[in-house]
Amino acid sequence: MIRILLAEDQAMVRGALSALLGMESDIDVVGTAADGEIAWRELQRLKPDVLVTDIEMPGLTGLELAQRIARHALPIKVVIVTTFARSGFLRRALDAGVSGYLLKDSPAEKLADALRQVHRGGRSIDPQLAMDAWSEADPLNDRERQVLRLAGEGRSAGDIAAQLGLSHGTVRNYLSECIGKLGVSNRIEAARLARQKGWL
Repeated sequence: MIRILLAEDQAMVRGALSALLGMESDIDVVGTAADGEIAWRELQRLKPDVLVTDIEMPGLTGLELAQRIARHALPIKVVIVTTFARSGFLRRALDAGVSGYLLKDSPAEKLADALRQVHRGGRSIDPQLAMDAWSEADPLNDRERQVLRLAGEGRSAGDIAAQLGLSHGTVRNYLSECIGKLGVSNRIEAARLARQKGWL
């Protein structure tokens, strides 16, 4: 029996996925979570075989959950199920140690098959995304991504500096680097382009 924890912030999607996976004789949905922080607590409590998670969630994102699982060396595989058909997200997911990456419009049986494959130690990645992922490298480092994400939310350089424990000048330098690397004229355009590419 493959024990699954399902993390998804949209209640209807969470319920539908749980019901679909519950119909499989060899899959047991042992718990669900509506945000990343709850998912992290449930992972430690329930110790499932596989975490099925969305990327964008309140608290912790699916990618941050995958990174924590790797950092704590938990024996839990991660499968991302998302609407984001962006190669940048897939590259970051693979870097975080994710074993599966599927789109929400995939057939239900494909998800069940992916979970079996991942549980056996394999990988299951949307093939078109896998090809796209290696065609364009993410130019941002983790700190630049963090600063640019906050800038894209409308935060001032002073706010970002205070939140991240950096100096005002350092934040300005990071934003300048982002703008230069992405070839745009300001930080709002930089954040928009990085989000479109799946780099934020």
